[in-house]
Amino acid sequence: MSDEDSIEFQFPCDFPIKVMGAALPEFHQRVEEIIRRHVPEVGADAFSSRASSAGRYVSITVVIQAQSRAQLDDIYRDLTSCELVTMAL
Repeated sequence: MSDEDSIEFQFPCDFPIKVMGAALPEFHQRVEEIIRRHVPEVGADAFSSRASSAGRYVSITVVIQAQSRAQLDDIYRDLTSCELVTMAL
C-alpha cells in the first residue's frame, strides 16, 4: 500500500481537481459540464485555467466541496472517460 492509498479525508472538504487537455474551445465547457453534473452548486469562481507555454494545452483547476470518496471517484471516472481530457489529477 502506498502512502497515497492510506490518506484519509474528512468529508465534506475542499478538494482541488486539476484537468488537462488540448486548448480547444469546447474543452472548458465539457469539463465544467462534467463537474456540474456531480457538484451542481459549484460557482464559476471555483474554476481557473492556465495555458501551457506553447499554448497547445490548458489546465483547468476547480475547487469543489467534496461530500464523499464515491463522489470523487465518479467525477474522476467521468473526466477520464471524456475524449477531450488528457489527464485528471
